[in-house]
Amino acid sequence: MDFTSDNQNERHFFKEKQRKQSIHDALELCGRSADYFSFSYSAAHPLRLSYFKTLVDSEYVHRDVLPYLAHESFSCLEDIKKALPIEDITLTDDAAAIQQALMKGAIVVQQDGNEAHCALIHGLAREEGRSINTPETEFSVVGPKEAFVESVDINIRLIRKRLPIPELQVRELQVGERSKTRVAILHVEGIADIENVNTVIQRIQEISYDIIPDSSFITQMIEDNRNSPFPQLVDTERPDRVASVLSEGKVAILVDGSPQALTGPTTLVEFFSAFEDYFLTWYLASAFRLIRLFSVFFSVLSTPLYVAILTYHYEMIPDDLINALIASRSGIPFPPIIETIVLELAIELLREAGARLPTKVGQTIGIVGGIVIGTAAVQAGLTSNVLLIIVALAALASFTTPVYQMSNTIRLIRFPFLLAAQAYGLLGISICFAFILSHLLRMTSLGRPYVSPIYPLRTRDLKDALIRLPFSKQAGRPIMTRTHNRLRFQPDRKQSEEKQDIED
Repeated sequence: MDFTSDNQNERHFFKEKQRKQSIHDALELCGRSADYFSFSYSAAHPLRLSYFKTLVDSEYVHRDVLPYLAHESFSCLEDIKKALPIEDITLTDDAAAIQQALMKGAIVVQQDGNEAHCALIHGLAREEGRSINTPETEFSVVGPKEAFVESVDINIRLIRKRLPIPELQVRELQVGERSKTRVAILHVEGIADIENVNTVIQRIQEISYDIIPDSSFITQMIEDNRNSPFPQLVDTERPDRVASVLSEGKVAILVDGSPQALTGPTTLVEFFSAFEDYFLTWYLASAFRLIRLFSVFFSVLSTPLYVAILTYHYEMIPDDLINALIASRSGIPFPPIIETIVLELAIELLREAGARLPTKVGQTIGIVGGIVIGTAAVQAGLTSNVLLIIVALAALASFTTPVYQMSNTIRLIRFPFLLAAQAYGLLGISICFAFILSHLLRMTSLGRPYVSPIYPLRTRDLKDALIRLPFSKQAGRPIMTRTHNRLRFQPDRKQSEEKQDIED
């Protein structure tokens, strides 16, 4: 007797039974949900169709699936691939793959007597989402008005429309033990440094978390320094900005369900550069960029300097100004640090209230609340007119930052400067500034220097850092990204200079 053959047949039968049982268990688990739909179809060769009604578009089912199943006879599941006018049909016996496909809007087709194998019909998922709209946090007067939406496929299409080249490569990953969120990593092959791309892929693959609902989760999990208040990846909702940085050799990350894209490696000066700068002439863009940088320093240092000078260094106040300060502070029962913190907290309360309330109500609360509270505080003798003006200007200056993430950082670091000013005066401000500067010098973004091109000094990259020079002076891509092709295409300068008018 051939015991070897019998054992092989027995093992084969056991594996088939185990596989069949696992598929049955997977479908049974899905069948406990109220939106799960399963029914038998086609009398000649009965088939069982199973899917989630909330994930599958019923119009596609009645138009592209059921009519073809009714008029055909199928001896095996392979015949279904030939009969249906749908390209994405796969055959599998993997229970995990079947269950995952069901969660993505696929239809499972089983044949009576052969329930261990299934056909998965893809591409029938219900597509519902927000239409493409204008940017909310990065709105610009000139330039494109399209913004990302919550669909990763639409977002990739918006980028490909601006970069219609085959070198634009997309790598997809699934992140989240339970959410199985699609994450797309984009780069331009031949320009982007493969080390940057591999760094992003490796860090995302190492993420072990249940649910990834937004790109901000990815940001916090792949940053070089997770304890730093400074953002290390640019969070943008503009596809034109993403296409531009991709052409510079950077890497972009899109997360399904998030209307924001992440780009890196980045630098500190990039957070103060609005993409609208490239739509203006270079001298206007440079002037606005310098105004933003001045606004950041003013927002952080204005109130700490007020506290330090009035507490320790009042001899620095000019004689013409000291009389106005004395008249403004006469009768105020609190020291400068108390009234400053109270006003700063009042501004933060107005910000949070305006952000959380509906748009029209939030604007009303911000304007009316600021006027009423400020006027009442001055008339009640709780604060001075001078400090109220300084705090209001500092709040306005913090809004000039184009990237919302950096504006939150500016709001936060103002308070350590206030405490240092109260403790040690101007020396405390200097110590706090030195601490933040040393922290920035040690920071990296995807392994690249965070304060480049200032440190290490790269003069070529300074052409588009603190100021923006004309495009004719920016022939090279940033050194920081270590691109393979470092030169942008530029027309021959001699030919450009020889161009003349028609009359000539």
